[in-house]
Amino acid sequence: MKKYFVIDTNVLLHNSESLTSFADNIVVLPMTVIEELDKFKSRNDELGRNARRVIRNLDSLRRQGNLRDGVEMENGGRLKIVIERDIATDSGLDMSVADNRILAVADALFKQEEKVVFVSKDINARLKADALGIGVQDFEKQKINFDELFSGYREIEVPDSVVEDFYQNKEITIEEAADTVPNEFVLLVSEENKKHTALAKTNKDGILVPLNKYYESAWHIRSKSKEQRMALELLLDPEVQVVTLIGQAGTGKTLLALAAGLEQVIGGNRYDKLLVSRPIIPLGKDLGYMPGDKDQKLAHWMQPIFDNLTFLMGGGRNDKADEESIRQKVEKLLNNNIVEMEALTYIRGRSIPGQYVIVDEAQNLTPHEVKTIISRAGDGTKMILTGDPCQIDNPYLDSSSNGLTYTVERLKELPIHGHITLRKSERSILAAAAADYL
Repeated sequence: MKKYFVIDTNVLLHNSESLTSFADNIVVLPMTVIEELDKFKSRNDELGRNARRVIRNLDSLRRQGNLRDGVEMENGGRLKIVIERDIATDSGLDMSVADNRILAVADALFKQEEKVVFVSKDINARLKADALGIGVQDFEKQKINFDELFSGYREIEVPDSVVEDFYQNKEITIEEAADTVPNEFVLLVSEENKKHTALAKTNKDGILVPLNKYYESAWHIRSKSKEQRMALELLLDPEVQVVTLIGQAGTGKTLLALAAGLEQVIGGNRYDKLLVSRPIIPLGKDLGYMPGDKDQKLAHWMQPIFDNLTFLMGGGRNDKADEESIRQKVEKLLNNNIVEMEALTYIRGRSIPGQYVIVDEAQNLTPHEVKTIISRAGDGTKMILTGDPCQIDNPYLDSSSNGLTYTVERLKELPIHGHITLRKSERSILAAAAADYL
């Protein structure tokens, strides 16, 4: 028996290919969904682009038959557009609310004893559908199990002789590490003496090798934990072209990424420029219109980046004595285009060769948005994605469906990708307490 999948607007705006994601079942779009897509189609962001793409796909299907009666899709499924006035429902929902009109379609099909599933990324809409007795689900495609997310690091207990062999031979292959992926870190711990350890990284041939001694620090910054040391290894290794860093506030994700960027752009001339971007999603109530040109508007959203740059240009010290000089150094970097800050909106369509690119707060991006950004990379470009999947401000994303965690899981087996999850806050005792207890 075929299922009827009633699709909410936010699913189509999240993933424009979602219409074809339900195999050989029947996909139902209430007319209200079409009307809501029309409101988004003129926008200049990812939502607008997805709305236009869905509308074009629907227009293509229209040429094959009447959408009201249903049209066959290439995947063996069928798509129908249902006009709400054609259905009768006694659900008691306020039909002046768009979400309720969409739910009314699902409710009517359900009362016709059809096997109905309401698909939405809106939790409240799913709760309403569940209260009506209708089967519900989030859009599951491009979701991963966050609880089992690849951490980039593991500990393995081995005989003391194995640790000694590693130190002497500078490489080792052991059965316990046979399933590691390229650039995964392994801490070898002696079974006889837990303090006798060796930190290794898996190379592209599956062999455990030592970390590079030249990657222990970057731009006056030294690692404060083994996880930060692993992060620096990935950030400074030119063979690793895309790095993902996950961690709670204060773990040093952005600071380490910026320090490694300055080291390689200014200190090593490995890249032509350091490009920093982040999604413009405010924490709490939006402040509304901001005066000034693009750079002046952007400065408000990029203040955390300025703070980190100021700290780094001050030699890694919070020294107030020479604050004016430090600020001038930061401004010089920006004025000379050594460091560039850009809104993600303006990255689409660009080709970015020979640059060190940091995308901060990447947990607020969809998988498609991350794909769009990474695909901008030209020859010699390195991409760094940082974020905390437990602090998401996008209402239709969660720790399992955001672009950052999706990228970690999808790219983990590639030799050009490296990932580490930072767990310990190093900002301050207070910051660590807030992260752990609040």
